[in-house]
Amino acid sequence: MRDSAVGVDDVTAAFDTRLTELVARRKEHSRAFSTPYAQLWNALERMALGGKKVRPRLLLDAYRALGGTDERAAVDAACAIELLHVALVIHDDVIDRDLVRRGEMNITGRFASEALLRGASRREAHAWGEASSLLAGDLMLTLAHSVLAGIDVDESRRRTVLDIFDETVFESAAGEHHDVWLSLQLESATSEDVLAMVDQKTAAYSFQAPLTLAAVLAGAPSRVVDELTVIARRIGVIYQLRDDVLGVFGDERETGKSTFGDLREGKETLLISYARSDAAWATVAPYFGDDEMGASEAESLRRVIEESGALLFVESLISERCDEVHRLIRESHLPTAMIHQLVDLVSTCDARTS
Repeated sequence: MRDSAVGVDDVTAAFDTRLTELVARRKEHSRAFSTPYAQLWNALERMALGGKKVRPRLLLDAYRALGGTDERAAVDAACAIELLHVALVIHDDVIDRDLVRRGEMNITGRFASEALLRGASRREAHAWGEASSLLAGDLMLTLAHSVLAGIDVDESRRRTVLDIFDETVFESAAGEHHDVWLSLQLESATSEDVLAMVDQKTAAYSFQAPLTLAAVLAGAPSRVVDELTVIARRIGVIYQLRDDVLGVFGDERETGKSTFGDLREGKETLLISYARSDAAWATVAPYFGDDEMGASEAESLRRVIEESGALLFVESLISERCDEVHRLIRESHLPTAMIHQLVDLVSTCDARTS
């Protein structure tokens, strides 16, 4: 146990050390198996130790703001949340058939390329790459659960933590499944459909899980946990709506990704759902979801989306949602430090450019 006077930098360092230790231990164990399996753990280590660490930082900051004092428990929960994120990202890339992540080949791309160089057919190489990714995601998911199950807290609290994790995975899978269904374009997606998918796919694991885990581990009263649950879901939707806007209208130099990746993929966002109701959509509909779509077709799609009023609609909704969540924060029974953190988080989600 450590008191709340422990510095933020100390806790961050403890998190980095613990995450490195968890993955390194399994990477070392993998050497007793096949060479490709050891290579898989090398790839997992790069993924787990890279990235922005948004979710674990959110959990650790909230834990401190809520008066938590058991640094080790919070650090382990933060590690589990990051490992869950890695698992979902890996599986998401398989579902989206992506070969690149964070500007470099992802696990599917890396293992498929290696197999091609060794003489495998393109079909065999891609199957090998996807199999490697699926197993890698499973390994990260299992490790996340194992870390949470081993947290040294009383049994009642551990059960609550594991229940939160279980529901988070369950709901995130529901959101991902719904997202894939919407992308098939077999029926018209309403704004309500898209918002429900976003709420399940993004808000549940990126915001609700870190905040509620922090609250439970800090011993916050149930009223605070309930308030954080509602607020977190609202913030998660704001985050994803902004992400969808940046995915089509953002600055590629800041976002680090193409502004027509979502359009090529046929991602059913609120922008698209709204734009479909405009008569001009029929002129660009064939481009949407086309793997061969070029820059000129993407620009035509962007123009129709903006002229339909979809961009203005989503921006207005983001603004309304920000006002709503600010009201919920003001009216909550959260400690002052937590209120300040959430206000800053809302502003960051709204104004981010990458």
